Amino acid sequence: MPEEFAGLAEIAETLGVSTRTAQRYIDRVDFPEPVGRLAGGRIWRRDDVKAWAKGHLPLKPGPAPRA
Repeated sequence: MPEEFAGLAEIAETLGVSTRTAQRYIDRVDFPEPVGRLAGGRIWRRDDVKAWAKGHLPLKPGPAPRA
């Protein structure tokens, strides 16, 4: 099965959040590094995003770590 990649909109859809919230997640230092960049922006492995969500969501109260 081929790897699935995700941009901002796909991350938002996968996590069931708005693109604004997805962008906040992407800006965190603990979010997975992108694996590449296309004309539309950065891309991530969808499995990496799902694994991050499993270990980090829901977020704990308080300031978010930022890159």
